[in-house]
Amino acid sequence: MAQWQEVSEKSKLHPKPVGLVLQYGTAGFRTNADHLDHVMFRMGLLATLRSINTKAIIGVMVTASHNPEEDNGVKLIDPMGEMLTPAWEVYATQLANAEQDHLITVLKDLVQKESIDLTNQEAEVFVGRDTRSSSARLSDAVLDGVTALDGRSKDYGLVTTPQLHYMVCCCNTRGGYGKASVEGYYSKLSQAFIQLTKSAPNRTDDQKCLLVDGANGIGALKLREMEPYLQGALKVSLFCDGTGGKLNHQCGADFVKVQQNSPKGINRCCSFDGDADRIVYYYSDDHGRFHLLDGDKIATLISTFLKELLTKAGLDLKIAVVQTAYANGSSTRYLEDTMKVIVRCAKTGVKHLHHVAQEFDIGVYFEANGHGTVLFSKAAEEKIQQLCDDSEGERQGAATLLKNSVDLINQTVGDAISDMLLIEAILAIKGMTVQQWDAIYTDLPNRQLKVKVSDRRVIDTKDAERKTVSPAGLQEAIDRLVERHQDGRSFVRPSGTEDVVRVYSEAATQESADALGHEVSLAVYRLAGGIMFFFCSKLHNILSAFF
Repeated sequence: MAQWQEVSEKSKLHPKPVGLVLQYGTAGFRTNADHLDHVMFRMGLLATLRSINTKAIIGVMVTASHNPEEDNGVKLIDPMGEMLTPAWEVYATQLANAEQDHLITVLKDLVQKESIDLTNQEAEVFVGRDTRSSSARLSDAVLDGVTALDGRSKDYGLVTTPQLHYMVCCCNTRGGYGKASVEGYYSKLSQAFIQLTKSAPNRTDDQKCLLVDGANGIGALKLREMEPYLQGALKVSLFCDGTGGKLNHQCGADFVKVQQNSPKGINRCCSFDGDADRIVYYYSDDHGRFHLLDGDKIATLISTFLKELLTKAGLDLKIAVVQTAYANGSSTRYLEDTMKVIVRCAKTGVKHLHHVAQEFDIGVYFEANGHGTVLFSKAAEEKIQQLCDDSEGERQGAATLLKNSVDLINQTVGDAISDMLLIEAILAIKGMTVQQWDAIYTDLPNRQLKVKVSDRRVIDTKDAERKTVSPAGLQEAIDRLVERHQDGRSFVRPSGTEDVVRVYSEAATQESADALGHEVSLAVYRLAGGIMFFFCSKLHNILSAFF
């Protein structure tokens, strides 16, 4: 078949390094950019086959998100703007790891398994990229893969990851979700934000201003482009905007979350990550103490706002917040006990949270790292719209706010720009400062550690990774250790990419959370074939009381 000959010839221009093995994970492929040329070409092939298989447009985003500048990666986007379905993640891994002389065999096997007709089907792939120096070259490799299988492509160039998700959804819904252009994205979100903030006429100039750390990435570039569409409803002061510093270097959402510190000493601010699908807020109080408002705080603010509107509108819609095991216990208790909101726990990874959120009329999901969004069922959107059209007074006002919120939220994926605008609108409508938002509940002190093991597969979990099934005796040991600490909680889970077991602990005090984390780390070391764990020497005196 001439088509396979074309693929074979073009693949020689994108040779695979012999012996290199990569895994398609929650965030797609990520590694040093020098090792990705063959992967990009093959993901172009895969996206084309997926397009034929689904009879829809598929997206390919070239980015490594919060990774260092020298890395890069790729994520595939399914027809409704969601992440690639798990079954095709397996195909992605197989294709990426196939040695050069077996590539066509692997492709033919995929075509046969999925019953893909290559003769009469058209394919179309949207491609976008972030601002890394390697992204243009790697994006070209993706486009080569698409053309090798006679697919059509549209190169959106520099876009945020959420923007490409949005484009794919807009086109596959034939404009039902919005206009498939960067300008259409800016216009939809800006108009929704302007309409929402009209409900807060007493906003001060200070409330209309926000400092934004753009992580020296694509989010800074696109937020700058969007500013005129906001018509002064929000004035953004950008730093780490890509004009000076290095991408994700000592800035960005991941830096703030991990280091528990603000970049360059900036106060009262929010930070994006490198491809603008994560956001965290933070400020420093009068005593110079750093306060982080992460995904748990964001989910709490948004779900509280939406539930209050549902009550005012008299709408009987089931709203839930989906968290992971990493969610702070204080947030879970506040949502369940104070707000009476349904809380569900899902495995780590936004694709798992997204799936659970779809089970409800309104599903709010955020990982603690600030990646998340809100999903509205079609039935919920229809009921909200009907109430806007048919009601009066307070019910109609609440329904209108809900409708504008639906338009402001990027339901395809976590979106730092969309989430930022929603948070700013909620704070304005509720007349809240960031400090008042932070005071809704107080996080329990916590600690995250990791233990290097010879084989992470010895760790098996259940209950959304909150309990271990194997090795034998580990869960019992964790339970005994947790009982020693007030408000204690701990769980362990294997890393998805390296032979490391991740340990999370929380307790009533930081000293207790630290001690619990190290005690559990030692249990993992003993029972799960540990090689080393990351031990803090200053905790030796704490641990000596127990061992």
